[in-house]
Amino acid sequence: MIETIKQPPKNSALRAFLSSEAAGGILLMAAAALAMIFANSPIAESYTHFLNLVIGPELTPKLGPMTVHLWINDGLMAIFFLLVGLEIKREFVDGHLSTWADRTLPMVAAAAGMIVPAVIYLAVAGGDLTLQRGWAIPAATDIAFAIGVLALLGSRAPASLKLFLTTVAIVDDMGAVAIIALFYTAELNMTALIAAGGIWVAMMLLNRFRVNALWPYLILAALLWYATLLSGVHATIAGVMAAFTIPFRRTLAAPDAEDSALHRLEHGLVKPVAFLIVPIFGFANAGVSLAGISFAALAAPLPLGIAMGLFLGKQLGIFTSVWLSVKLGIAARPAHASWLQVYGVALLCGIGFTMSLFIGGLAFTGPDQADDVKIGVLMGSLLSAILGYLVLRFAAPQKIISESTI
Repeated sequence: MIETIKQPPKNSALRAFLSSEAAGGILLMAAAALAMIFANSPIAESYTHFLNLVIGPELTPKLGPMTVHLWINDGLMAIFFLLVGLEIKREFVDGHLSTWADRTLPMVAAAAGMIVPAVIYLAVAGGDLTLQRGWAIPAATDIAFAIGVLALLGSRAPASLKLFLTTVAIVDDMGAVAIIALFYTAELNMTALIAAGGIWVAMMLLNRFRVNALWPYLILAALLWYATLLSGVHATIAGVMAAFTIPFRRTLAAPDAEDSALHRLEHGLVKPVAFLIVPIFGFANAGVSLAGISFAALAAPLPLGIAMGLFLGKQLGIFTSVWLSVKLGIAARPAHASWLQVYGVALLCGIGFTMSLFIGGLAFTGPDQADDVKIGVLMGSLLSAILGYLVLRFAAPQKIISESTI
């Protein structure tokens, strides 16, 4: 089956997303580095004090008074997940995941790229029952960080690889959202959960009656966030649920329709999320003190399991699944990309930074384990980023295309 490679249309949300994610990923790296500097400097205590500063009321007894850190992780990240939900909906309705032929390779790769890291993590750290809860930490890919590394390569990385990485990460995000909802939800407040369901139905009815103005959806989305927060389900899930209700007008790969509510909201969120929210999250969550860190501490089950899951699990799961899919005729290799370049992208998928830190914060709340999570995520992500960059930097481009394009 030979198809024409799909390129993002001019002025499309995907083009804006890719360019913003690339620059935002570089900014995220800088924010994470700054957090590490602060956490290992004389102002480390001030850094920690700022994150724990109470700046809001107690919205739910489960969380207690709202601190800077809570507003970032439960508030700003809900907006991040809103953008994730918008991207998922658009790509599945009228994008590069709109047909089963388009979905096959990213879905197979993303599934393998979540399962294998989880298996490796459990093999390393699962012997301790208290650590089994962290199995999902290395299963996520940080699209901003990965696209940022790809951006540093310029034209050395063909467009098809950037598209492949983006679609795999979007499917990966779907899996991460499902994991958070199913496995990291504590006791449920059924009254609040029913209220959240009612608000979501109201938003769906607005969509059904073709209400295209954004403000009713945004007001109800804020109420949905609060009801979800009270329900015991992590509040960020409200962002994804709200996104699925936003009206979308199909344009069949033409330039974005200006009158589509989803396009307008997505364009409005891309830059604030990439340049503000994600770097703020990185700054608030990447800071870990390296004082007293020894080789034995790095080789402890929790950080080692996370690092090996990200670095080994992602590359093994994604590259092997792509190779098997192509050899079995299930899907085609990304156009103009050599196998070595595909392997390089599989390495970059081991950058789990934002989502891994987020899931790690849900899995482990103790300060010692939280630091171990950060160390493991940083080790695995940095190894994946450095080796992935080097492989793609020196990989020869594919000169003869012998396989169909995706």
